Amino acid sequence: MGVETNFASTLTDWERLRVTRLAKIIATTALLLHLCCLPYSTIQAWSSHRLYYQRCVKKHQQQWNHCDGRQRSVCCISETDGSESDATNNDSEKIDSQGSSSKSTYNLGTGKNPPVGSSNTNSTLAAIEQTIYAGALESLMGSDTTGKLKWKLPRPTADQKNSIPGDGNASNNKDRPRRIRRMVARSQESSILRGAIWHEEHYSNDGEDDSEGTFMSTSSGYDDEPFPRPQAFYPNIDLSIPSSVFDPENGIDVVWDLMRWEAYQEAQREPLLVSFLYSSILNHDTLESSLAFLLANKLSGTMISTQINSLIMEALNNDPSIGRAIRADIMAVRDRDPACTCLPDVFLYFKGFHALQTYRVAHAIWKVNKKVLAHYLQSQMSHTFQIDIHPNATLGSGIMLDHGTGIVIGETARVGHNVSILHHVTLGGSGKKGVDRHPKVGDGVLIGAGASILGNVEIGEGVQVGAGGLVITDLPPHVVAVGVPVKIIGRFVDVTEQPSIKMNQMMDAGMKNIDMFLSDGI
Repeated sequence: MGVETNFASTLTDWERLRVTRLAKIIATTALLLHLCCLPYSTIQAWSSHRLYYQRCVKKHQQQWNHCDGRQRSVCCISETDGSESDATNNDSEKIDSQGSSSKSTYNLGTGKNPPVGSSNTNSTLAAIEQTIYAGALESLMGSDTTGKLKWKLPRPTADQKNSIPGDGNASNNKDRPRRIRRMVARSQESSILRGAIWHEEHYSNDGEDDSEGTFMSTSSGYDDEPFPRPQAFYPNIDLSIPSSVFDPENGIDVVWDLMRWEAYQEAQREPLLVSFLYSSILNHDTLESSLAFLLANKLSGTMISTQINSLIMEALNNDPSIGRAIRADIMAVRDRDPACTCLPDVFLYFKGFHALQTYRVAHAIWKVNKKVLAHYLQSQMSHTFQIDIHPNATLGSGIMLDHGTGIVIGETARVGHNVSILHHVTLGGSGKKGVDRHPKVGDGVLIGAGASILGNVEIGEGVQVGAGGLVITDLPPHVVAVGVPVKIIGRFVDVTEQPSIKMNQMMDAGMKNIDMFLSDGI
């Protein structure tokens, strides 16, 4: 037969302390959860009682410090005059049951060191807390005849009663203007941005189509939009980017104006992308600043993004020709890729475009003999975008790297203008260092996916290389070559036609723009 033991007697002093603390935590949590359901006015009144209690404690502590050890048995402070009382004041003298006594006495207990002859140092503190909490609750709640507590809520005034939803006549509620929540905005652009989030009329798709058929006109509800409708839309923009499209000296930048307007329209349609679109495009004054910010965040690694941002901006400012090439590259992707619907898509999401602009910055740095920094950007580009372009390679403008994954362009390679290169294309070398060992690609060339062009070979203008082809010899202009190794199977009738623009990779015998002829062994 087992021996019954008392649970409390088996606990050590440390365990008793932990149990006591745990009980206090549970009680405090329950009180907080209860207070979460209180009205605001009730919580405000409760806070005032707590502040009064803290002032009482502070005042009593000052009086306590002036007492000697033997007098620190019990100090009592009155609510009216704050005079000390004897230690014989019991809990029955603190407050009456109805909470109507004009003079409440708070027994604030003993100090840290108990006085001589004191037998219980914690009972007084517990009585203090019980008294304070009881006084606060009695002031906030009433007691009925059954002893149950009930709320004593303040009654609303006549003006407040009219402002309560659902109170009063139904006609008054119907005529009352609807309240609109607005976030704080410090600028007009931020105000419109907040409006796009909080007002559901921004999500309506009732607008009419634009003349270009690119966007649906969404009504923002504001007469003065921060990004006005641009004058020129795709495809009315000259892809060669003349001075009528981009002239920084005269403040002309058609591509940038169109991109910002399209980004603003997307921000109205997609509230989840508002912050991203504003930080990447809409908060910047120039395309160069926006591009530097975007690439710096993508290429940051050993160098922090602010350092890369400054490096990119310095390169773009020192070589103004990069700005025209950037705009030609954006418009090339917008024109040739049917999956692209707007300029922000190219700028924000096409890694082929990102890698190409990283190369342009690295190439500008390479020309001023900062080869270590250029190699760093090349390494980050290869690691981030899976595209490897040597900083010393020469690339023209209006280039589209479609999909981009696996593209390799060697050190001495040269690529002309308006060239389209698909994924897994290699412009590789043949030979050792110090030799011009990489391909030379002319203007308007289309290189299919997986094609490899090796060695110092010449690819003429307007040539189309089929997917998976291997080129190890020169190709004349305006021909179609496929196979491993490639063989010429056709020639373009119109010598001004550039296959990189139409992106047609199917070689049908019935095509009128190509003279097809048979070739064995393809």
